[in-house]
Amino acid sequence: MPPVPTIDAAPRLLPSVPRWVRDVVAAVLVIVPVFAPVPFPELRPSSPLVYVLAILPAVVLPFRRRWPRSALVVCIGLYIAALALGTLAPGAALAVVIAAYGVPDRLDRRAAAPVSIAAVAFVVGASIVVELTTGMDTRFLQIGLSVALAGALGDATRSRRAYVLAVIERARRAEQTREAEASRRVTEERLRIARDLHDAVAHQISVISLNAGVASSALETRPDRAREALATIRTASREVLGEIGSMLTVLRTPDEGGIREQPGLARLADVVESVRVAGWDVVVRDERDAEPVPLGVDIVAYRVVQEGLTNALKHGTSRRVHVLLRRDGDALEVVVTNPLDHVPADPDLPPSGFGLVGLRERVDSVGGVLEAGPAPGGFRLAARLPLAPPAPGTRAVTGGGVA
Repeated sequence: MPPVPTIDAAPRLLPSVPRWVRDVVAAVLVIVPVFAPVPFPELRPSSPLVYVLAILPAVVLPFRRRWPRSALVVCIGLYIAALALGTLAPGAALAVVIAAYGVPDRLDRRAAAPVSIAAVAFVVGASIVVELTTGMDTRFLQIGLSVALAGALGDATRSRRAYVLAVIERARRAEQTREAEASRRVTEERLRIARDLHDAVAHQISVISLNAGVASSALETRPDRAREALATIRTASREVLGEIGSMLTVLRTPDEGGIREQPGLARLADVVESVRVAGWDVVVRDERDAEPVPLGVDIVAYRVVQEGLTNALKHGTSRRVHVLLRRDGDALEVVVTNPLDHVPADPDLPPSGFGLVGLRERVDSVGGVLEAGPAPGGFRLAARLPLAPPAPGTRAVTGGGVA
């Protein structure tokens, strides 16, 4: 992506040249006509004083950048003074035009417009008075139109410069917005990958670890039980490798067409059976009705059960887990409890992993509420998932817990 242009690199109507060069060119244009051998007597200075009046605008013009209104007033005064003395100084008239251009170029329209209008009116009015008094052709119409045109050009230049700067500023803000949006998407994608990786690996690794312990303890006394545990380890290993391979395939897909299919409550029996074969007593009470569950809620409900069973495998001591699924009004309640030999005195257990962190994000994404923490006699993980689309701005209230 090409760099965004800066204010100093803003395009200009005219090529950028040093100020002193422009001042020298303006001075030459003002002074040369004073000494040029023109064939018209009214264009030649009639006295030394007129020479001074015709040359002084060249000295005043460099100050037009700092004091544009004062420079215009002085140039008009010098031009009218020379005109009153019987000389139509073209150099002084050109200085008036240059100064008239500088006023709207340097000031905003509200401040420059009255000055420009007054300058045109004064130059034309004074020229008409001199022409009526002396009978000299002051060419007031040409001078007045030139001053008005210079003011219009100055205003157009200032407006275009302001427009270009506004476009550059919008481009800067757009670039910052794109960078912020890209950073936000990268962060969201990292969180999604972390959640999917945890969901794909944590539960199966817990099952493998538990069954490895069962196989080790039953290898001598109950070889059938050991073989069953080893078969479960083989199945779980195959599944976790398949999950990781599927995730890597999605990550290598250049577009969004490779979004990985997420499991739902239809696979609840599989995850429950993987815990049961390890010797755990898992009781499932499914009190839902026959109405379908939205896809997002279905996926999150499955992840809640999976995380609850994983927590039980990692922290439980009684080898018993209870899973409850029921519909309460317009919400689906998912509760996973497992007894503990002892309940810590501090009800706010510090988290020991990222499982609940990702689970809270999933529950929050569907506008649900997650509670995790010690309960009488054990540990309780409960989620209330709305079956209707969440209202804008809905946030989940989460509790503390371990993962």
